[in-house]
Amino acid sequence: MRKFILLIAAFVLFASINVTVAQASEADTWLDTTKLNNGIVAINYPVNAKVKTKLMIAKGQTNYTYNLTSGKTAEQFPLQLGNGQYTISVLENASANKYKLVAKDTVTLNLKDNKVLYLNSIQNINWTDTSKAILKAKELTKNKKTDSEKVKAVYDYIITNINYDNQLAANLSVDYLPSIDRTFQSKKDICYGYAALFAGMLRSLDIPTKLMMGESTYVDVYHAWNEVYLDGKWVVVDTTVDAGLKKGNKKYDLIKDASKYTVAKQY
Repeated sequence: MRKFILLIAAFVLFASINVTVAQASEADTWLDTTKLNNGIVAINYPVNAKVKTKLMIAKGQTNYTYNLTSGKTAEQFPLQLGNGQYTISVLENASANKYKLVAKDTVTLNLKDNKVLYLNSIQNINWTDTSKAILKAKELTKNKKTDSEKVKAVYDYIITNINYDNQLAANLSVDYLPSIDRTFQSKKDICYGYAALFAGMLRSLDIPTKLMMGESTYVDVYHAWNEVYLDGKWVVVDTTVDAGLKKGNKKYDLIKDASKYTVAKQY
């Protein structure tokens, strides 16, 4: 699990990467802004399989970075830093930790309600209406009337059926991304997978849900959990912790104390 700290640091941080400009592309075919009103952009850049390629989304002094993979169709990414102008950049590895800028553009976000951001399928919470996990979410909530009832049904399913994958935690690759259907089918994952699965299932039910990363007093390693919009406010839900408590026959509560969590990233 300690490898997860290094993995996430490599995945989301950009401070150690040196960037040089090398004829940045002016073509706009790689950047799709048709869903900007939902708070996301789609990237369809022709990644060279032999070249490590990253996407950087920046606003002001804050940025999120992601790995882009060869052969992937357009992937969606959130603009979660609030309204305003974002700079979207594609960078290719030149040598060691040096990257060259190969494509760049700007977009302006102006959402009236930012909760719409947290209803999307994005790279690390990737789902479709035909995903097995999504079909299960619809089955679990078929007769549920309120969002609270739906959240509880999905939560109960996950903490009962998904196990923590210690082997995966000990052998994580730097490029690890959760897969909702993989987690659902294998019935095991690390906290990142738990949080992605919960977020995807709830988003498919039109319940705004965030995937959070950072620290928690419940665990001694870098962690992932969720925030869910219920009854007019965001509440903390931690399916990983509660799955462990349930299996250990210990007391647990669906809604956690937010003061026990320190947020580093959110998606």
